[in-house]
Amino acid sequence: MKIMPCPLNGPRNISEFTYGGEFKQMPDPATCSDAEWADYVFNSDNRAGVVTEWWMHNASSYWFLAERHTVTDEIVRTFDPKEIFTQRVDFAAPAKPQEVVA
Repeated sequence: MKIMPCPLNGPRNISEFTYGGEFKQMPDPATCSDAEWADYVFNSDNRAGVVTEWWMHNASSYWFLAERHTVTDEIVRTFDPKEIFTQRVDFAAPAKPQEVVA
């Protein structure tokens, strides 16, 4: 049985978690191009070695970060995102649909 240490809930069976993708610096959604945003959302580096990843503990819906070696699958450490983020990121309200003139 593989165990992952959850920063909030302690050591838990790996089946209690959902992988959320690589942690990457987010471009500014107000100023980046559609291509830059698509690259951020859909592409990953897929590196061999230690990578920082998003994980969620399913029972508590708690999102956290884990450093995991992608070759050996060793979990180096897990930590609260507050170690990286100092403030909440708010997104602008969605744009209003434009009327199509024929």
